[in-house]
Amino acid sequence: MEKLCHVNVGKTVMVKQLFSKNLLRERMMALGITKGTLIEVILKGPGDNLTLYKIRDTLIALRKEEASLIAIQQIKENKYGINF
Repeated sequence: MEKLCHVNVGKTVMVKQLFSKNLLRERMMALGITKGTLIEVILKGPGDNLTLYKIRDTLIALRKEEASLIAIQQIKENKYGINF
C-alpha cells in the first residue's frame, strides 16, 4: 500500500485510509485529511523530514512519520478533470 510520504513533489493523490490513532487521528481529520480528500505535494524539506501539502486549499506541513500513516491512491488527471 502506497503512503503519502513517498509521493513526489507536484503529484496529486487521494486519501484511501488513515492509520493514525487517538489525538493524531483527530488532528488529521480536523485538518481535512479524510478518506477521499485530494492532497497535492507542494515542497519537500531537507532530508524529506518535513513536507508541505495542499489539502482543501490550505497549505499544511506534515512530518514524514505523520505522512507515513496516510495510505493514498494515485489519480490520473486529464484536460476535463480528474479521473480515479
